[in-house]
Amino acid sequence: MTAVHAATAPVYRIDRFVVPPAALDAFMDRVQRMQAALGGLAGCRTNLVLNSREGDASRVVTIVEWESTAAFDAAKAVMMKKYAAEGFDPAAFIRGNGIQADLGVYSAVAT
Repeated sequence: MTAVHAATAPVYRIDRFVVPPAALDAFMDRVQRMQAALGGLAGCRTNLVLNSREGDASRVVTIVEWESTAAFDAAKAVMMKKYAAEGFDPAAFIRGNGIQADLGVYSAVAT
């Protein structure tokens, strides 16, 4: 199997989080605001938030499909500007709330 590298191939941002109960409300508020912002951007094909309870923690997965690398890069730039304007630091928010994060950008594999 090989990765599909065409500039017009879809790009998938898939992030997984383990969120302690005390941080869940603040985290989900942030995720919902991000989801609303991303869903309105050009090139966004799929924008999902999935949640599963496991013991005391919640597991949250976000999946966003972009039509191309260019659309993904443009969305990333928009979100970075938005966060800067709000004074929001996602990494500090995750660290400060004891959230475990596994963040990744994926491409389809040709079979």
